[in-house]
Amino acid sequence: MLFRSLLTLLPFVGLAFSQSASTFTDPTSGFQFTGITDPVHEVTYGFTFPPLATSGAQSTEFIGEIVAPVASKWIGIALGGAMAGDLLLVAWANGNQIVSSTRWATGYVQPTAYTGTATLTTLPETTINATHWHWVFRCQGCTQWNNGNGIDVTSEGVIAWAFSNVAVDDPSDPQSTFSEHTDFGFFGIDYSTAHTSNYQNYLAGNGGTPTTSPTGPSHTTTTTTTTTGPTVSATPYDYIIVGAGPGGIIAADRISQAGKKVLLLERGGPSTQETGGNYVAPWATSSGLTKFDIPGLFESLFTDSNPFWWCKDITVFAGCLVGGGTSVNGALYWYPNDGDFSTNVGWPQSWTNHAPYTSMLESRLPSTDHPSTDGQRYLEQSFNLVSQLLSGQGYRQITINDSPDSKDHVFGYSAFDFLNGKRGGPVATYLQTALPRPNFTFKTNVMVSNVVRNGSQILGVQTNDSTLGPNGFIPVTAKGRVILSGGAFGTSRILYQSGIGPTDMLQTVQSNPSAPALPPQAQWINLPVGMNAQDNPSINLVFTHPSIDAYDNWADVWSDPRPADAAQYLASQSGVFAGASPKLNFWRAYGGSDGFTRYAQGTVRPGAASTNSSLPFNATQMFTITVYLSTGIQSRGRIGIDAAGRGTVLTNPWLVNAEDKTVLLQALHDVVSNLPSVANLTMITPDVTQTLEEYVDLYDPATMNSNHWVSTTTIGSSASNAVVDQNVKVFGTNNLFIVDAGIVPHLPTGNPQGVIMSAAEQAAAKILALAGGP
Repeated sequence: MLFRSLLTLLPFVGLAFSQSASTFTDPTSGFQFTGITDPVHEVTYGFTFPPLATSGAQSTEFIGEIVAPVASKWIGIALGGAMAGDLLLVAWANGNQIVSSTRWATGYVQPTAYTGTATLTTLPETTINATHWHWVFRCQGCTQWNNGNGIDVTSEGVIAWAFSNVAVDDPSDPQSTFSEHTDFGFFGIDYSTAHTSNYQNYLAGNGGTPTTSPTGPSHTTTTTTTTTGPTVSATPYDYIIVGAGPGGIIAADRISQAGKKVLLLERGGPSTQETGGNYVAPWATSSGLTKFDIPGLFESLFTDSNPFWWCKDITVFAGCLVGGGTSVNGALYWYPNDGDFSTNVGWPQSWTNHAPYTSMLESRLPSTDHPSTDGQRYLEQSFNLVSQLLSGQGYRQITINDSPDSKDHVFGYSAFDFLNGKRGGPVATYLQTALPRPNFTFKTNVMVSNVVRNGSQILGVQTNDSTLGPNGFIPVTAKGRVILSGGAFGTSRILYQSGIGPTDMLQTVQSNPSAPALPPQAQWINLPVGMNAQDNPSINLVFTHPSIDAYDNWADVWSDPRPADAAQYLASQSGVFAGASPKLNFWRAYGGSDGFTRYAQGTVRPGAASTNSSLPFNATQMFTITVYLSTGIQSRGRIGIDAAGRGTVLTNPWLVNAEDKTVLLQALHDVVSNLPSVANLTMITPDVTQTLEEYVDLYDPATMNSNHWVSTTTIGSSASNAVVDQNVKVFGTNNLFIVDAGIVPHLPTGNPQGVIMSAAEQAAAKILALAGGP
């Protein structure tokens, strides 16, 4: 179905518009359009209308364009912003031609051919090449529809778009059926400013001579026409911080605390109730607590049919919402140890005294290994079993965050950054102290495509929101700075689209719609952005035991939880739902034959993501031990962007180094070495038909991914092997900084959340202390 749910959402669009149309000039045709470029799928939508009539009826036609990557198998437009009762335009590329049709729907069903007088004509400016299709069309009889409704071309309106990466059933048939769209969105448009006196010239193929500026906004007008559309005078900021994840929020809080004028931009929307989120489980409506507030709903993040929180333009799991990854992770939270910030793992000497910054973090955001407000622990059967197993292997039990430097042959209850039985993290702490400050501004649903620069000087950022500045451009003050905190993939893409990174990635940008924003090639800065990427290789072992409560494998926690547990949580934020699925963590150090010491980490949780067993088993008695390899691993890979501009893994970083694999296999063997010592404990994945070696050899790399990406914009001493210097300033720039997981030079001993936040505290202090700033 096309545009499902648009009609029901339309009344709320005005409350949270992420995009408003602005005027731009198509660089190939010279036609001036009013529209947007969707930042997720990189599809451009543009419209231009004949001059307004001074008397009588207005013209009912317009010229439109769609510029879409070849990954766009069909694109739809709802001219009135909703599926039902609006004229729909649908188009796709078929070989060397565009196939299009006008459609109509009276409900959320497959749209059928429109029976009115609307006519689509493909204009000669239309092109199709190896990377994109560019449809320029005339739509006659398209502003008034046969149900009496239509577009008021003298006023403002809403347009909806739909995107699909699934091909239509018969690409040669304009009336082909197709599956429901992959994604959809809206934007506002001021029709009254979208008219051109050149309309008849455009129909004749005379568009004029376009001009573009490599250091200005990505869409620019010609020098012979007047810019129209909704624009405002831009407010300059001392600091513009891009990304409201852990790095961005902490940096924004500390820098605004110092009195600087700070703008924090987040591409996604609200998450927790405190941020305005309203995605609430059916059983929790009375509380208003969202999926992101309730710790016990963590596993449902991966099974929900409406996962709007995952970035659609990144091919691995990444959170696009307030809080970033800290709003969608399991919230395992380990205070950094001295080894995590040592020179041995790549930190500059000036970073090794992490203790003051880690202490600042702990005071703002303490950990807990008993998150229920009643002080009790729940669903701990897997802890009891695995503690028996590990004790037989010489492990000792500790309170893990009381001894951060103890990471060999130790285990303990899982520790989290939950607060008062709810998700905490930087959203519940640092963001809340920043928000009341008059010098702090926070905007959500604003996508930054690139920094705008003149050589080494950053002038500001280019966004999709023209309410924040002319054509979406937001400047910094004369001594202002920009901080990128978009995460490993998000920050890397912004750098590529700003002319910073390896040449092959910048050349990839040249072939996609972000190309006009690139500075001249002479100003490109060649840095190893995306290189040296690390992520924990992780292997799941699945077991059964009669004592285990697998908690229905977390399948019904969203829609139909156990009534008593739901009631307990709603009454007091206590019980099973006050905690996430992990119950126990353990560590062990291994000396490798290559001289490097590697650390294995284990996480234990009830249930299993998947099983593959020839043995009979009771699914209600399953639990999982996930074994990770962390500090000391030598494998590295590469991330980047594909032809469609999506963040993606270019070279897998898992077990590339042979000794890494040897150590991981040794850790797996050790975990199960005394399995018979625990009565009735059975490993079902892998089972008796497969060795651990065979199991690891056949393991899907996509499943081995832990999404703990670091070192993609690593800190270091030289532009030859690092992206930022010891002050987290990007090499080759005067005022561009990075504060996120990408600067971490090596995987820490445990899940990286604590290290990232401690690093953000230290980075903010170094940026503020650096001379030359505002």
